[in-house]
Amino acid sequence: MHFHKAEHAFFVFIFVIVAAGMVTLHAHGVVETATAQIGDGAALDSVAYIGTLLFAIGVLLATAFFFGVFFIYPLIRDQVREEGKLRAMTATLSARSETLEQAALTDALTGMQNRRFFDDALREYIAEFHRIGKPVGLMILDLDHFKSVNDTHGHDIGDEVLRSVAGCLKGMTRYHDVVARLGGEEFGIVTPNMDAELLTRFAERIRKGVANLAIVNGNVRLKVTTSVGLAVWDHSETAEAFYRRADKQLYEAKRQGRNRVCA
Repeated sequence: MHFHKAEHAFFVFIFVIVAAGMVTLHAHGVVETATAQIGDGAALDSVAYIGTLLFAIGVLLATAFFFGVFFIYPLIRDQVREEGKLRAMTATLSARSETLEQAALTDALTGMQNRRFFDDALREYIAEFHRIGKPVGLMILDLDHFKSVNDTHGHDIGDEVLRSVAGCLKGMTRYHDVVARLGGEEFGIVTPNMDAELLTRFAERIRKGVANLAIVNGNVRLKVTTSVGLAVWDHSETAEAFYRRADKQLYEAKRQGRNRVCA
């Protein structure tokens, strides 16, 4: 059985009371023996008085013992149980809070990070890589003609397409890249330590990877493509301006015919 620190302290307290009671009882016995051996009346009265005091001390110690065991200890035990419940509740709430926080930062459909996480991560990467003087690349992707997929095959197939593309993006990116679904059929990737040339080559590999996907659901077999807008941070613009610049390139890729990368 596990005991709380307060219970251990109480047990020490009870031990001291019992020990004091035993010493008092022994002293009372010694006084009784001395009383029988003393013939002088005045001395006999003094010794008898000491015996009475020792007896009173014994009664008080016994009272303290029983009061502690039957009243104080149950209160301590109840407080220990309540403290245990409180700790368990706190742990549960903490775990639930972490779960809720994780859910708030995760896209429920694809399991990847969501727009809120993406925006925060983009600002943090900019701040950190500005400090060390390294480039930060940004890639905004939008699936081509995705509305027609939903209209023709239904939202279930559309959801399967989004999950497949998400899996492709996560599989092709590095562990320290930030990959997120920004909303609808739009995705974003933050690629730290990539200059314009590396970023363009990387984006082309991803574009081809998405184009080579074969989404199969029952009798339905689909191929999808994506348009990609790129930007490399200029070390002065805000995260919002950086994003708008990449997004502008995405619209340029759409304007030029889709299924292409623009930087």
